[in-house]
Amino acid sequence: MKKFLFIILPLMLVFTPVFATEMTDNDGIETSVSAITIVASGNTVKVTGANGEDIEIFNLTGTKVATIKTDTSGKTYSANLPKGCYLVKIGKVVRKISIR
Repeated sequence: MKKFLFIILPLMLVFTPVFATEMTDNDGIETSVSAITIVASGNTVKVTGANGEDIEIFNLTGTKVATIKTDTSGKTYSANLPKGCYLVKIGKVVRKISIR
């Protein structure tokens, strides 16, 4: 038993740094903060920082219910949607809103 421990213990010490290394590869993870803001108030959606982007609105089942073309950086758009929760996608930015 002591021979077994004397063989296993050095092997564990040799291979421990290999298992304890930290992975620092961030491919595919967006770490920058977006300048696009989305604020829902009543039946309107105010969007800033989305100049020239398309606003896509999805219901919670994933069905696209509206697409709005933006023309200026900060503008309020009428959603004309029934009450409920929706997902708003502008470029790579996705936010959840509630229409009351």
